[in-house]
Amino acid sequence: MNEETQEATVRVFIALAPPDDAKDELERELLPAYEAYPRMRWNRIEDWHITLAFLGELPVTAVPPLRGPLAELAATRRPLELALRGGGHFDERVLWSGIDGDLEGLHRLATDVRALVRECGIPYEGRPLRPHLTLARARRDDLSSVVETASALAGFEGRAWHTERLHLVGSNFGRGPAPIRYRDIEAWTLGGRTGAEGRPS
Repeated sequence: MNEETQEATVRVFIALAPPDDAKDELERELLPAYEAYPRMRWNRIEDWHITLAFLGELPVTAVPPLRGPLAELAATRRPLELALRGGGHFDERVLWSGIDGDLEGLHRLATDVRALVRECGIPYEGRPLRPHLTLARARRDDLSSVVETASALAGFEGRAWHTERLHLVGSNFGRGPAPIRYRDIEAWTLGGRTGAEGRPS
């Protein structure tokens, strides 16, 4: 039984998510690319998020201790005003939309989230925050699709919106060609109320 507990893991990250109308706006901008590049590995729109800290694969027992501190952090933070702007790519493989708005506040929040993770006993040495929203990944034989879509997104300027909740998310990678799936482990409204997906801490 102890061996099974040690082997049980979950891939975890902490994130913000755009509201539905902001995602709808970007989805409309991407419609030509969806039609032109159906073989690209498009992320599900409901999974779009802005990662603050990617914790990697953790023992399931490491997750519950994060809930109380994250709830307290969310209670002390006011919503940030952000917007989706333009597009780009990482290594011609990963397509993303950029983030604009209160980037200073976003960096402060990410810094505090990462410090909290370390205080909870989870080693964290992630990369510096590069605010973005991942949209798709190209297949190795079709890298031009990402480059061309990023170029088409260059002039996109989404409306401003306010962040609503801080999300603790688990990802399910499945096997074989199965797409990545995300689910909220818990979410807290910035300002202190527990989000609809979460449970009172």
